[in-house]
Amino acid sequence: MDSTLQRHPGYTPRRGGGLTGYERVLARAGLAPVAGIDEAGRGACAGPLVVAAVALDPRRRADLAGVADSKALTADYRQVVEHALAWHAVVIPPGDIDALGLHVCNVAGMRRALAGLAIRPGYVLTDGFPVRGLAVPALAMWKGDEVALCVAAASIVAKVTRDRIMRDIHPQYPQYGFARHKGYSTPSHMAALTEHGPCPEHRSSFVNVKGVIRARAGLPPVAADEERAGEEAELSYG
Repeated sequence: MDSTLQRHPGYTPRRGGGLTGYERVLARAGLAPVAGIDEAGRGACAGPLVVAAVALDPRRRADLAGVADSKALTADYRQVVEHALAWHAVVIPPGDIDALGLHVCNVAGMRRALAGLAIRPGYVLTDGFPVRGLAVPALAMWKGDEVALCVAAASIVAKVTRDRIMRDIHPQYPQYGFARHKGYSTPSHMAALTEHGPCPEHRSSFVNVKGVIRARAGLPPVAADEERAGEEAELSYG
């Protein structure tokens, strides 16, 4: 628990409190409404990164008690949107990811998604890693989409938004099968990438795409130490 809640004795989520536990505790501490932020497409080698922020109506949280991680999609996107006080999704194209780095874009997307909400939350729960500069108190949660309802809702909004984008992109580049794998590095996707080379939707900074680009140009693979240096430099931002 972070220092904000430590200043409110007795406001500690009980074990087994379910997905709404953190939001109920934060509301009792006077920190409502609570917004959750999550992203989709971080691990894909093609397509955009989508970051979403969602603040749910506390009077209707019970209607979403079954919400879980977006990968299971146990709640419908439309249901989440209808139960939200406010929501906002940010789409970050592959070119920005290549130019700025994935982590930098992820953090900037979280800030932009929060700033795009029609209401100002009293507290923010983010999935995975802490984000500076959110202008409101925040807590980073490991596997936040499995333990906080608002983060799970944000995960669903981000994933469904991104899936729709990848299906819309598919007719332009049918040879890659974006409608099936949504830009992730499946065997069929990697086979198509090797055969056809990358398209504008591929992230040329990703090692597998970069490897195909270099191979098609007759260049040697990127050295492992060079890749590690790039990863370390990217994680130093945020």
